[in-house]
Amino acid sequence: MAPAKTRGAITPGAKQKRMGYKETFWMACDSTEQLRAEYGPFHTRAEAESEAGKLGFSYLLRYEHVIGENDDIKEVRCIFIELPEPPRQLYMAEKLHTRCSTCGASAVHDYSWQAEVWADIHEFEHSRHRIRLFEQTRADGLKEVPGWRDACA
Repeated sequence: MAPAKTRGAITPGAKQKRMGYKETFWMACDSTEQLRAEYGPFHTRAEAESEAGKLGFSYLLRYEHVIGENDDIKEVRCIFIELPEPPRQLYMAEKLHTRCSTCGASAVHDYSWQAEVWADIHEFEHSRHRIRLFEQTRADGLKEVPGWRDACA
């Protein structure tokens, strides 16, 4: 007796050839608006989440491309995923800016000790000059740190 043929049974490879396949990649993005900043692509969600955290972005965007038989894109799906808000850190300045309010000389620093040294040298070389300190963060932009020289003395 010959084996019975099953009607409609398709092997996974044949089904994938007939329908194409789905390609997924991830992006970090700052909003769900049409005009948004996107960074990526990433192969995994973990990579995208890590980069979104570094950039201060609140969303991930998962792109799904359905690829047809001729390697052409048949359909694009975009899925936004809102990330949980990270715990706020007390102090997270990305850059520190020092500026002399007398002569206008300025510098950009990565660490607070660099700003201190620059201010000390400038005030030593130029008597009666006053240095102001500004911190720059993604959330707040550029803000002056009031009384910063008084706190250090």
